Amino acid sequence: MSTATELFRQLTGSEPERVWSAPGRANLIGEHTDYNEGFVLPFAIEHRTHAAVGRRSDNIIRVASTFDPNPVEVALVELPALFGGAPGEAVSSGAVPEWAAYPLGVAWAALARVDASHADVAGLDIAIDSEVPVGAGLSSSAAIEGATAGAIDDVWGLGLSLLDMAKIGRTAENHAVGAPTGIMDQVSSLMGETDAATFLDCRTLETQAVELGFAREGLKILVIDTKVKHAHSTGGYGERRASCERGARELGVRSLRDITVGDLDHARSVLDDVTFRRVAHVVTENQRVLDTVDTLRAEGPRAIGGLLVASHVSMRDDFEISVPELDTAVTAALEAGAIGSRMTGGGFGGAAIAVVEADKLADTRSTVAEAFAKAGFTEPHQFTVTPSHGLLRDA
Repeated sequence: MSTATELFRQLTGSEPERVWSAPGRANLIGEHTDYNEGFVLPFAIEHRTHAAVGRRSDNIIRVASTFDPNPVEVALVELPALFGGAPGEAVSSGAVPEWAAYPLGVAWAALARVDASHADVAGLDIAIDSEVPVGAGLSSSAAIEGATAGAIDDVWGLGLSLLDMAKIGRTAENHAVGAPTGIMDQVSSLMGETDAATFLDCRTLETQAVELGFAREGLKILVIDTKVKHAHSTGGYGERRASCERGARELGVRSLRDITVGDLDHARSVLDDVTFRRVAHVVTENQRVLDTVDTLRAEGPRAIGGLLVASHVSMRDDFEISVPELDTAVTAALEAGAIGSRMTGGGFGGAAIAVVEADKLADTRSTVAEAFAKAGFTEPHQFTVTPSHGLLRDA
């Protein structure tokens, strides 16, 4: 029995109609390229969020979570007024707790996308529990959105595709929460496959499963959670996105997807230094994603280490989204013999990943912990993740 099911019983005194779950994700490579219509290569992880759902006899949607002992209730007809702002504008600020804006935002975005007259739309009770570490760059938010979307689609009979659900999750994140993110996290969480990464073209939204082969090669993916919390709806994330959009305008292109590495010399002559470095990261990161896909297919996972390291250097120096704890994690993992390492996620905190030989895992953990202690940092939370399946119906 899941914790979400038990929470639903406590909330309602009855059994849920359905329980769905969706995973967090780690991004192998391709950071801040998604909202620039570029390429990304994330994978779903085994840590999941569960949503237990049942219909109500009224038109109230009530959400409860192990994040917060206080349930939140909103009438379905009130959702449009609550979540009607532009991307990056958290209209719900102060009206509901941020955790509740994710599932409520999904319900609002789902209703806005479908013809409710052809669906069995009614009030809902939703109980949510998550195993995905919050604030670690592993997309706990997309896991909530995916699990909620799967459950709502099932109970209301909306007939949504996985891509529909991903778009709904992105809308909820952009408008209900106010985080100006792209669609990578939602696609990865919903469409993940075992032992594979999801190669996503963020312009066309076409996806391909790319075999990783980590288990076959005796490799582990170590996540080093620095415990430096980040929040996409605040801080530098929005500024980085604005810089990218400004760079595209000044270069006369629709998005930075249309700029190649060969165009960077011209871009340097047109843009100010900061904007150029933001653009340079996105352009070179897109190329690194393509190169990583080709390398995995041709040579396997042991050959991608240099690309991962180059990605981290670009995020540290050009995009400036790393922090000392992330740099320490990457450096220590590489000194311990990791094949490759980089920060993962939106930056300004969160986690790094390292591709490590299984027999060197303990030594790598120890080296990282010692480096953090020497620097006076909080001890990191280190754990392995396995590329896993996306959205599932649990019950």
